[in-house]
Amino acid sequence: MELDNSFYATVALVIFVAITLYFGIPRIIGKMLDGQIKKIADDLAEAKKLREEAAALLVEYEQKRVAAEGEAAGIIAAAQEEATRLATEAQASLADLIARRTKAVEDKIAQAESQAVAEVRARSADVAIEAARLVLTDEMNRKGGQVVDKAIADVGNRLN
Repeated sequence: MELDNSFYATVALVIFVAITLYFGIPRIIGKMLDGQIKKIADDLAEAKKLREEAAALLVEYEQKRVAAEGEAAGIIAAAQEEATRLATEAQASLADLIARRTKAVEDKIAQAESQAVAEVRARSADVAIEAARLVLTDEMNRKGGQVVDKAIADVGNRLN
């Protein structure tokens, strides 16, 4: 029986292989495998294309990054120059303002000084006039009659 079972198994195998060959199963499987191979090859080609595009984009963005860094460095340098210029202008403006204010204060001091001198002179003149008036009044009280008589005599002599 064992031999019979082996024989039947072999006959069944031969019949199975014959039927598969008759219906073209290996060709159908080959077409399916070829389709899968083609699909895989297309996917690989697409992946390669996408990789190349990504590499090109990477290079482009790297160039843009370098250009942006250069532009940023230029902007920073320009801002530093502007800040330095503004600081210099502010310092010069401050020095000018200090000089003008100092001059104005010096002018006010000089004006106050000259006004004080004028006031002292006026006050001195007033004091001198008052002193002269007092001296003359005192002198007139002592020798007033003699001076008037002498002045009248002088006027009389001059009129003649």
